[in-house]
Amino acid sequence: MTSVPLTAWILLSLALVAIGIAGVLTRRNLLIALMSLEILLNGVNLAFLSFARFHGDTTAHAAVLVVMAVAAAEVAVGLALGIAIFRHAGSLDLDRANRMKG
Repeated sequence: MTSVPLTAWILLSLALVAIGIAGVLTRRNLLIALMSLEILLNGVNLAFLSFARFHGDTTAHAAVLVVMAVAAAEVAVGLALGIAIFRHAGSLDLDRANRMKG
Protein backbone atom coordinates (compact mmCIF):
# COMPACT_ATOMS: atom_id res chain seq x y z
CA MET A 1 0.00 0.00 0.00
CA THR A 2 1.42 3.37 -0.97
CA SER A 3 1.05 6.37 1.27
CA VAL A 4 -0.32 9.69 0.11
CA PRO A 5 2.43 12.32 -0.20
CA LEU A 6 2.50 15.33 2.05
CA THR A 7 1.95 17.73 -0.83
CA ALA A 8 -1.44 16.16 -1.59
CA TRP A 9 -2.60 16.70 1.97
CA ILE A 10 -1.33 20.27 1.97
CA LEU A 11 -3.06 21.03 -1.34
CA LEU A 12 -6.33 19.63 0.05
CA SER A 13 -5.85 21.69 3.19
CA LEU A 14 -5.16 24.80 1.11
CA ALA A 15 -8.30 24.20 -0.92
CA LEU A 16 -10.40 23.89 2.26
CA VAL A 17 -8.90 27.07 3.71
CA ALA A 18 -9.51 28.96 0.45
CA ILE A 19 -13.13 27.78 0.30
CA GLY A 20 -13.61 28.78 3.93
CA ILE A 21 -12.14 32.24 3.48
CA ALA A 22 -14.14 32.84 0.31
CA GLY A 23 -17.34 31.77 2.06
CA VAL A 24 -16.76 33.99 5.08
CA LEU A 25 -15.92 37.03 2.97
CA THR A 26 -18.62 36.72 0.31
CA ARG A 27 -21.70 35.33 2.03
CA ARG A 28 -24.07 37.51 4.00
CA ASN A 29 -26.05 34.74 5.68
CA LEU A 30 -24.88 33.96 9.22
CA LEU A 31 -25.33 30.19 8.89
CA ILE A 32 -23.33 30.04 5.67
CA ALA A 33 -20.60 32.17 7.26
CA LEU A 34 -20.44 29.84 10.27
CA MET A 35 -20.22 26.77 8.01
CA SER A 36 -17.46 28.44 6.00
CA LEU A 37 -15.58 29.20 9.21
CA GLU A 38 -15.82 25.53 10.17
CA ILE A 39 -14.43 24.50 6.77
CA LEU A 40 -11.57 26.94 7.29
CA LEU A 41 -10.75 25.51 10.72
CA ASN A 42 -10.91 21.95 9.38
CA GLY A 43 -8.45 22.88 6.65
CA VAL A 44 -6.04 24.28 9.22
CA ASN A 45 -6.43 21.15 11.35
CA LEU A 46 -5.72 18.95 8.34
CA ALA A 47 -2.52 20.85 7.56
CA PHE A 48 -1.46 20.67 11.20
CA LEU A 49 -2.00 16.91 11.37
CA SER A 50 -0.33 16.37 8.00
CA PHE A 51 2.85 18.10 9.13
CA ALA A 52 2.73 16.28 12.45
CA ARG A 53 2.48 12.91 10.73
CA PHE A 54 5.25 13.84 8.31
CA HIS A 55 7.54 14.65 11.24
CA GLY A 56 6.39 11.69 13.34
CA ASP A 57 4.99 13.84 16.15
CA THR A 58 1.84 12.72 17.97
CA THR A 59 1.39 15.70 20.28
CA ALA A 60 -0.37 17.63 17.52
CA HIS A 61 -3.49 15.56 18.14
CA ALA A 62 -4.03 17.31 21.47
CA ALA A 63 -3.77 20.72 19.84
CA VAL A 64 -6.26 19.69 17.15
CA LEU A 65 -8.70 18.57 19.85
CA VAL A 66 -8.38 21.99 21.50
CA VAL A 67 -9.07 23.71 18.16
CA MET A 68 -12.11 21.48 17.65
CA ALA A 69 -13.41 22.35 21.13
CA VAL A 70 -12.98 26.06 20.44
CA ALA A 71 -14.77 25.62 17.11
CA ALA A 72 -17.69 23.89 18.85
CA ALA A 73 -17.93 26.74 21.37
CA GLU A 74 -17.80 29.24 18.49
CA VAL A 75 -20.70 27.52 16.80
CA ALA A 76 -22.75 27.57 20.00
CA VAL A 77 -22.18 31.30 20.48
CA GLY A 78 -22.75 31.97 16.77
CA LEU A 79 -26.06 30.14 16.75
CA ALA A 80 -27.18 32.01 19.88
CA LEU A 81 -26.33 35.27 18.13
CA GLY A 82 -28.17 34.04 15.06
CA ILE A 83 -31.32 33.43 17.08
CA ALA A 84 -31.06 36.93 18.56
CA ILE A 85 -30.54 38.48 15.12
CA PHE A 86 -33.45 36.53 13.65
CA ARG A 87 -35.78 37.58 16.47
CA HIS A 88 -34.80 41.22 16.10
CA ALA A 89 -34.47 41.59 12.32
CA GLY A 90 -36.51 38.67 10.99
CA SER A 91 -33.57 37.55 8.84
CA LEU A 92 -30.09 36.10 9.24
CA ASP A 93 -28.57 38.69 6.90
CA LEU A 94 -25.34 39.96 8.43
CA ASP A 95 -25.86 43.46 6.99
CA ARG A 96 -28.99 43.79 9.12
CA ALA A 97 -27.04 42.73 12.23
CA ASN A 98 -25.13 46.01 11.94
CA ARG A 99 -28.36 47.85 12.75
CA MET A 100 -28.56 46.22 16.21
CA LYS A 101 -26.04 48.69 17.65
CA GLY A 102 -26.83 50.69 20.72
